[in-house]
Amino acid sequence: MNCRFSTRSLQGLIGFAIGTACLNTLASGEPTLPKGLGGISSPSTSGDAAAEVSTQGQAKTDSSGTASLLDDLSLSGFWEGRGGIRTRNDPEQDRATLGETRVQVRMEHTSEKTTLKLTTDFLLDAVQHQHQHGLSQVEKEGYVDLREASIAAHVADNLDVKAGRQILTWGTGDLVFINDLFPKGWVSFLIGRDVEYLKAPSTSGKFSFFSEVAHVDLVYTPRFESDRYISGRRLSWFNPLQGEVVGKNDVLKTDTPDSWFSDDELALRLYGDYFRYQFAAYGYRGFWKSPGGFDPNTGNGTFPDLSVYGLSVEGPLSRGIANMEFGYYDSRDDGNGDDPFIRNSEFRFLVGYKQELVQGFTLGLQYYLERMRNYGAYRSNLDTETRPVDKKRHGVTTRLTRLTMSQNLVLSLFAYYSPSDNDGYLRPIATYHVDDRWTLQGGANWFFGEHSDTFFGQFDKNTNIYASIRYSFARR
Repeated sequence: MNCRFSTRSLQGLIGFAIGTACLNTLASGEPTLPKGLGGISSPSTSGDAAAEVSTQGQAKTDSSGTASLLDDLSLSGFWEGRGGIRTRNDPEQDRATLGETRVQVRMEHTSEKTTLKLTTDFLLDAVQHQHQHGLSQVEKEGYVDLREASIAAHVADNLDVKAGRQILTWGTGDLVFINDLFPKGWVSFLIGRDVEYLKAPSTSGKFSFFSEVAHVDLVYTPRFESDRYISGRRLSWFNPLQGEVVGKNDVLKTDTPDSWFSDDELALRLYGDYFRYQFAAYGYRGFWKSPGGFDPNTGNGTFPDLSVYGLSVEGPLSRGIANMEFGYYDSRDDGNGDDPFIRNSEFRFLVGYKQELVQGFTLGLQYYLERMRNYGAYRSNLDTETRPVDKKRHGVTTRLTRLTMSQNLVLSLFAYYSPSDNDGYLRPIATYHVDDRWTLQGGANWFFGEHSDTFFGQFDKNTNIYASIRYSFARR
């Protein structure tokens, strides 16, 4: 089924293009290059500043103070158009996966001890909005997506505090997350948006303590922030209660914890550098980030209680960088593993290595393992018509990155294969920086699998290709 672009959507596209031209007129100086593909990091964001206006009967604003304020304010961002289609027929979804235009505006104001940041995306998504208007509670985005609105302060020599809407990340894996329990935008990632949208924002307070022995990061989120999880709205998926792949006509409903200060999350990282290696210990107390259970009475997805305890180490090995990470997932609502409607506790392990083989060509390898606890209890309480998952789930990943044409052309391939599930995923991307302002990108998300109930096998008919054009601007 082809995606239909309404007249209203076309007007919006033109409006965004005109708005971008206006922003470019306001922006002076050389633009910054858009984020590349060399890793997943939080996008740079910026803060807010207001100019005072003199009025009758009030003191006039000091002109030098206003000039100083504006000098400390940076403005940057981009306009992007992105489109994509499925390469296979999926009766549960439209043919189009992407048909959107986006403007991101980043502002930042820095003083001696504080930094204010504001990053906002203005999005017109013809694919999603032909079925829905306003905010999607599943993907948590609408016409406006607030990526960051934070204040960071250097409180003392050994204490930094950052509060507000922000994007957080830690851990050592390449697109494999064990101790990073911050929200992910899985839908954006798998339909071909820029990799920065794999990391979703949360409203949190981050406290960073520093010492000569070790450092501590403590993150408190007063209300649970789930992943932007797969629900059938944009990507078809396997619903275990129905025993089949479902799509936009049978979207998953969830019972999401949403009470302030009672449905909260706490994450802790203790880390330090020793003998050229960075060691870290992690702790998390909250909920499964994507639905980890089902209510058999309503069929709604649930987010059971979850605690995670982990370790990691990363550092040089031979001519490259090696990493190892471990995590124990304690599914607190199913301590014995005998509730078939709640995900069991499990161990997760990752080891990886990356090295530049020749100039401009890098190879990265990873091995990943999940091992379920209480497997006997899981099997004995499983419905006889349901195919059981393996006690151990293995996966290997390969990343190839080639920089050429004076590093203006970036070719990347990320490949994942699970020998236990017999499924996999390929993510080839080509990015060409035309100049400091314009960037072209094309790529694909290719899924395959023997069974429709495995993680990547369920997305078989969601295989898609996409392309984008981006214009970046900056005022410093």
